[in-house]
Order: sequence, then C-alpha cells, then structure tokens
Amino acid sequence: MPHYRISEAADLLGVSDDTVRRWVDQGMLPSRRDDVGRMVVDGAALAEHSATLTAQAPDPSGVARSARNRFVGLVTRVQSDTVMSQVEMTCRGQRVVSLMSTEAVRELGLEPGSLAVAVVKATTVVVETPGGPA
Repeated sequence: MPHYRISEAADLLGVSDDTVRRWVDQGMLPSRRDDVGRMVVDGAALAEHSATLTAQAPDPSGVARSARNRFVGLVTRVQSDTVMSQVEMTCRGQRVVSLMSTEAVRELGLEPGSLAVAVVKATTVVVETPGGPA
C-alpha cells in the first residue's frame, strides 16, 4: 500500500503542508512514522479524503446535461487572436485549458476573474502511473 509524506500529500491535494498536518492532528487523515521517522499518510485514506474534497461545486448555470465531468472555476487567462482563443481556468486548484472561437469568448464575456464551468465530454481518458511500465 502506498504512503505519502506530508509534503507529497499536500501537493497531490493542492493544499499547504500545514493544512495536511492540521487534518492529521484533527484525526481526519490517519498517519504514522515511516522507517526513517518521517510522518506519512496512507494512500487509500488520502484517496478517500481527496474524494470528499473534490465533490462538485454547485453549477451556477442550472442547466441539466449528460456530461459528468464538469469543473466550476475561475478564468485566469484569455489569449485571443482574430479567430481562436485559449482560455485557462483554475478549478479546485487544477489548471484547465480550452481552445474556442474568439467569438464564443466575446459572447460568454470570458475574462480573468469570470466564473465559468468547464464541461468535458470525452469517450477516452488516458490514465498513467509515474514510473510504470511503458
């Protein structure tokens, strides 16, 4: 079973080391000392805690849809030319990038600080593991 140091757990969850330590102190995350005395968190417990943190933020649009991969966040950057735009968002600490027409950006009023919902509808999602077999 994998275990993660406090700093690794914080990086994976997009929070500070102090936040993870607080969760450990409050009993929200079980921890133990590893062979060299470092505090580590069990990977399964970290995954379970992560699932509670990533519960969907309310979708402000109120629109029903079939896509399940929806990410509510803030627009952080918009780069536009005459035809296409690249829109970057931060959704629960994760960067989401979309390419769309500049016309759509104007119609939606997208600019840094705008609240938006990124909707991903894909038939394939690739899952990789670090250092895994090629």
